[in-house]
Formats: sequence, C-alpha cells, structure tokens
Amino acid sequence: MEAIRALITRRSIRRFRADAIPDELLWEILDLANIAPSAGNLQAREFIVVRDGDIKQKLSIAAYDQKFIREAPVAIVVCGNQKRSGTGYGSRGEHLYSIQDADAATMHLLLAAHSQELGTCWVGAFDDEEVCSILKLPEYIRPIAIIPLGYPKESPHTTSRIKIEKLVHFDTW
Repeated sequence: MEAIRALITRRSIRRFRADAIPDELLWEILDLANIAPSAGNLQAREFIVVRDGDIKQKLSIAAYDQKFIREAPVAIVVCGNQKRSGTGYGSRGEHLYSIQDADAATMHLLLAAHSQELGTCWVGAFDDEEVCSILKLPEYIRPIAIIPLGYPKESPHTTSRIKIEKLVHFDTW
C-alpha cells in the first residue's frame, strides 16, 4: 500500500472478527513498529503482546470498560522504557523521550497493520497503575498505548478535521 494512501485511509477500528493473527504477520508488524525513529536510536519502547482472554478482559476494564479491547484477537501494549531513555538523556529522556519513542512506534504499528488489512485503535485512556499491575511491569516501564489488533468487522467513515489553516503558525504564535 502506498504511504500516502495508508495515511489517508487508516481508521480506528472497534469491531473485530475472531480470526487469529498469524505469528509471521504479527512479527512483521512489530518489526515495522520498531523501525520508527527514536531519541539517540535508544529505541526506548517495549511491546507486550496479549492474546490471553483473561488478561485482555482485565485490560479492557482498566481502559474504562472499552470492550473492543477484549474482543480483538490480540492487544499490543506499547510501553516507554524510561530507564533506557533516561540513561542517555536524564530526566528529559525518562519523562519525554521515552513517551515520544513509544508514540512513534505506535504510529508505525497502526500504519503497518493497516497496510496488511488489519484494524487497530489507539487507546490512551486507561488507568496506568492498573495496567502496570495486570502486566507485571517493572517500575521503569510506562504503558503508553493499548492497541487492539485484528481483522476489521467494520469500515468507519472519514472523521472531520479542523482546517489546517487554523492549526499552523509561521515563525511565532
């Protein structure tokens, strides 16, 4: 799929078929997520692949009962590795760059999945402490996004956007 077409046609999917995701396809998507840019090439991100129904159920509840998380065949929790980024960049790396690294990888993951005709939704609304507990994350790993992944069972329409002229500023505010 052409990059511009992927950017234009990607949508958040909240209804999934039950079909399993083949391992080789999952690994390909994860590899593509990891080639996203990162501060100092430290790649301060981690990926938790969740297939277990009970764990997806708990994540769904921790995400304020967003049921589609448990309905997807896979949920990928993208995390920032604060220790790795902090080692290179101190407090700014720990608290900002690790998040940026995870966010860039998340966008790559969404586009890679879409290019393979898989659906995703970027879920950022969740109880951080609860997700850390469910996934048994070390203290220096911060969950950034929960990405349900699967074959779409819907085709959402384009959503409206604020006109770009209202969002762009030149030289100063």
